[in-house]
Formats: sequence, C-alpha cells, structure tokens
Amino acid sequence: MKTNQELKNAALAALKGKWTSSVVATLVLFACMMVTMILTVMVEGIADPTLESESISVWSIIILYGFLFLIYYPLAMVGYYNAFKDVLKNDDGKVVSNMFAGTFKTYPRALGLSLLYMIFVFLWALLLYIPGIIKALAYMMSPYILKDHPELSPNQALNLSIKMMKGHKFDLFCLMLSFLGWSFLAIFTLGIGYLWLAPYMSTTLAAFYQDVKAEYEGRQPAAA
Repeated sequence: MKTNQELKNAALAALKGKWTSSVVATLVLFACMMVTMILTVMVEGIADPTLESESISVWSIIILYGFLFLIYYPLAMVGYYNAFKDVLKNDDGKVVSNMFAGTFKTYPRALGLSLLYMIFVFLWALLLYIPGIIKALAYMMSPYILKDHPELSPNQALNLSIKMMKGHKFDLFCLMLSFLGWSFLAIFTLGIGYLWLAPYMSTTLAAFYQDVKAEYEGRQPAAA
C-alpha cells in the first residue's frame, strides 16, 4: 500500500490543470443539496396552515429524503466519485459531464447502491456509532466497483467492497483523518474552501481504491 502522502501527491498531480472543472462539478453537487433544502422550506411555507405541524414535518421529510435518494446520493456516490477516478486513471478533465454520465448510465444500480448503503450503515449504527463507522468504511469502495463491474448487483458491489477493505479500514480512516486540518480551514472560509477540498479528497480516495483493488486482485488465484 502507498503511504497517505503518496496517495495525496498522486491526486494533486492528476488534478493539475483540472481544478476549474473540478470546482464546477463540486459546486453543482452542492447546488443539488441546496435545492433539497429549498424544496423542504417551500413545502413548509406553502403547506395548509390548518394542518398540524406534525403533518407539515412529515411532508418535509418525504420531500427531503425523496430528493436525496432519487437524485443526490446516486449523483454523489457513483457519479462524483467515479468522475474523479477518471481524472486520476484516464487524465480526463470533463468532470461535470462524466459525473452526470456516470450516474445516469447506471442509474437503477446507482440508486439501489445508495439505498442499500444508507440502510445498512443506519442499521449498523443503531448498535452504536462505531459499528456504523466501520461498515461505512468497509462499503466505501462500492461506488467504484459498481462502475468497474457492470455485471454486479448493488449488493454484490457492497460485498466485494467488504472483501477489498479487509485489513484496510483503519488505513482509510487514517487517510480521511489526515484531511481534518484542511477541513477546519475550509470551515473558516464559510465553506468555500470545500469546493477545492472535496475534489482533492475524492481524487485521493480514488487513488486509494486503485491501490486496494490492485492488492486484492493480486491475492486472487490465477484462472486455470
């Protein structure tokens, strides 16, 4: 396995000359989240004032999670992640178009993966936060696997991610933790810094996937 610094250096090298498209893609993703929040506020604002507040809240939740599961999570988990894998692996700077193409070409499977991911992590988190975090780390390679292996179902992609991440969950945790300082700096810029930090982290994660994938495939017995 490469060191965290080697993975980060690979990400920075891949992003050179592609920062503008990367920031635009991140801005589009953030805009989708903002649309979700605006829709939720609008539902509360136009709801019949004679309805009980509990009813208004229920409809707000339906709108919120409906948009998240139907649009945001497939776009973020599959499209966004794999767009930066294309940056790293293929030197492809068309981040925005690749983000949408990567989502809608595999939309039913991307939607299924998003739903299963959130449900499984939520169920494990009910046991306590730590099991939920561990499972989230174990599933982190599934968006890439779903794109690389169109023959696999969402559940099979999650299971293969678990196998790939065996012995590497702590490595990924430390890698994510290494961005903590940058995250604090991004907060001090009122979140604007995340437009650059998110592509940096996503490309580094793609480099981690490439490393883990190569190691996993190297452990598999050669076909007869």
